[in-house]
Amino acid sequence: MKIPEFLKKGDTVAILCPASYIKGNIDIAIQALTNWGLNVQLGHTVSAQFHQYAGTDQERQEDLQQALDNPTIKAIFAARGGYGSVRIIDSLDFTFFQNNPKWLIGFSDITVIHSHLHNVVNVATIHGQMPKTFEDSSKQALDSLHRALFGGSVDLTYMQKDYPNRPGNASAPLIGGNLAILHSILSSPSDGSFDGKILFLEDVGEALYNIDRMLWTLKRANKLAKLAGLIIGGFTSLKDSDPCFGQRFEDIIMDKIREYDFPVCFSFPAGHIDDNRALILGRKVQLTVTNEETSLKYLI
Repeated sequence: MKIPEFLKKGDTVAILCPASYIKGNIDIAIQALTNWGLNVQLGHTVSAQFHQYAGTDQERQEDLQQALDNPTIKAIFAARGGYGSVRIIDSLDFTFFQNNPKWLIGFSDITVIHSHLHNVVNVATIHGQMPKTFEDSSKQALDSLHRALFGGSVDLTYMQKDYPNRPGNASAPLIGGNLAILHSILSSPSDGSFDGKILFLEDVGEALYNIDRMLWTLKRANKLAKLAGLIIGGFTSLKDSDPCFGQRFEDIIMDKIREYDFPVCFSFPAGHIDDNRALILGRKVQLTVTNEETSLKYLI
């Protein structure tokens, strides 16, 4: 897996929208990046709208392609997620990018691009706060993003008391992102093997029955049996049905993997939450899980 060069003060970064359009402004994010010593270049999709998208598919593809091919741009921030990355992913040319990798930052719908870059282009990416989410972000989340971009430590240890972990240890590449997006790209060119990997999952706004259905799909597609480990981040704003589904989301997850023996941790601080800590997807990590404590360390 290729690791892009870490940023340094004076570097130029791009902000653009590969999916949904921006509501409001991203001035707080621009100021934060400027304070980090970076020059910020805005793609034209930041101010574009075509129905729910930040411009037409062609406009969004061209904006991202330009940033991928521009040697002066050292990192690309997706301004927000929403929906739309899958509509342009197969039209992008990663020839220059593959030989000159740069950081791609985002989460949620950006999982499409993360997965494609890992499995097709073999380049690591950063699952972290996007300009749209800077305003409501915890300081810890933004600090972790800064460290991830500039080569600092993003190792993390936290205590978890809401739901019992399954203890264990694993050393393997870290993959994953949004459950619904991973489900939607199954068997596509952007999909890849989960075997021997530590899988991170998060989601937002889903019905409990749909979480159950998506996980059954992953299980039946043999995506879960040979994991090295499982990290469960934020599953927020979930919806129940009437009558109720009858399980909390943690139980839904554990039912699909109870027969396996890899470590599992819950309440990892990443996902559609204010404390969305940066994860370097594609990097090899050491996951250590006890009953109440989880430690994630990045390996060289």
